[in-house]
Amino acid sequence: MPRQNTSPAEFPPAILLQIEQLAQRIVQQRKSRGETQAQWAERLGISQPTMARIERGDAAVSMATYVACLWQLNPALDLTQLLAPKLAPASDAMTEEKAKTSRRSSTITALPAEQQAQVESNFAAAKAALDFFKSPMF
Repeated sequence: MPRQNTSPAEFPPAILLQIEQLAQRIVQQRKSRGETQAQWAERLGISQPTMARIERGDAAVSMATYVACLWQLNPALDLTQLLAPKLAPASDAMTEEKAKTSRRSSTITALPAEQQAQVESNFAAAKAALDFFKSPMF
């Protein structure tokens, strides 16, 4: 017998909380850009009521629609990197990785405050998505 889909009401509370937090951040970012739900819905190819459901943190909205919202915030965001395998770097590679991290860090702090806030917001959204996918459901 085929497995039944899990109802959003059956999701663990931690997942529901993360979806709600993601929704809140989507709202904050959309509003900070001075855009309406209708504008976003049109760009994403969804209805305005669906956009409202996303912003309420409705767990029944498809993952693809939430990912589309994240992409709308940052087209360079690659969620597949959240689950990229972590390889143990060799000592030379480790030194190079530390240098890259240091350069990235200084680049981020050298950004204007508004861009730095956007980078931090994108990082937070990516971390929330990672936490979501690390949940026991997956």
